[in-house]
Amino acid sequence: MRKLAFLAPLGAVLAVAAGPALADPASVSVTIGPDLQEKTRELGERDVRQQADRLAEVVRRALARNGDLDGARIDLVLTDLKPNRPTFEQMADRPGLDPHRSISIGGAAIEGSITTADGQVLPVRYDWYSQSLAEVRGYSTWQDADRAYERLASRLVDGRYVSR
Repeated sequence: MRKLAFLAPLGAVLAVAAGPALADPASVSVTIGPDLQEKTRELGERDVRQQADRLAEVVRRALARNGDLDGARIDLVLTDLKPNRPTFEQMADRPGLDPHRSISIGGAAIEGSITTADGQVLPVRYDWYSQSLAEVRGYSTWQDADRAYERLASRLVDGRYVSR
């Protein structure tokens, strides 16, 4: 028993040396809005779900680097989604589409809310779409949607939650 009593002060010293506990990171959830749910069959259920997951990942990663919204709950709704190139579902429905030469103006619209750690509820609203076909670069189907996610995440880190 004497040996265990000797270890107790060591445990206290280690706890103090570790410093204060880090705050919980912000939780991020993304759902699909009703208008986008109607387009899911056209775009492909797998693609739409992957884009919702991608949005959550981009926002989580940006907020983890910043820490200003630690302990917050961020509930986002992906309300619109436009690909730059045809999705697998679109190509299956329309065999004439070319995955390399068929391009379009893409982007995304996102709404939702942030519930801060102290209970304050803040609205979130953001959309971004490319302005011309000349902006479409590379071969990614969701390049502009991803750009919209990155821009939203950057704005959340900067404390700008509503932009239109």
